[in-house]
Amino acid sequence: MDIEVPLKELGEYDIAPLREAILGLDEPVWKDNTYRQQEYDVHRQTESVVMIFTDGAGWPEIEVTRERGWELLADTALPLMQKLIEDHYPPGGTIIRAMAARLAPGGIIKPHRDKHPSFHYGHRIHIPIVSNPRVRFTIDGRPYRMEIGKVYEINNQMQHSVMNKGQEGRINFIFDYVPPQHIGASGLANEAASR
Repeated sequence: MDIEVPLKELGEYDIAPLREAILGLDEPVWKDNTYRQQEYDVHRQTESVVMIFTDGAGWPEIEVTRERGWELLADTALPLMQKLIEDHYPPGGTIIRAMAARLAPGGIIKPHRDKHPSFHYGHRIHIPIVSNPRVRFTIDGRPYRMEIGKVYEINNQMQHSVMNKGQEGRINFIFDYVPPQHIGASGLANEAASR
């Protein structure tokens, strides 16, 4: 969504339960779902544990599904996502994507804009889980540092990229929230987060 600024800080939140759940994941889980890496060239160097997902086909009448990451992360992720929505966004919308995304040391997410219509209408929220001083998140040509314990919304309509020049992986929990006024006339099919 175009939020008129590159990055908006949403404040400090207790991420400890979600962080513990993500850091406790078994290594093979990170390699289970490779859809994003195969479909989107910019994400080839990432790994994801996907909780909720849509490919956006048929927008706005899309199908939102629970993925394997739901059983692993929902207990800790849902309360935090719901609190963020309550604090910053209109109620009654739908979470259409939610995942932990990892970028390995030396990894790059090339400059891009999120073009699908769902990204025009959804708020893209980032919760940093693991980072290091050599991670560079660039939006509209300017570098930003995301601090652990704080939550951010990014303007995904501006060109953005990530470089991890550090020695450890960078992990962010990311989710997309579509406010109620942008949900299709018959609602979003299979509203995974509300069941």
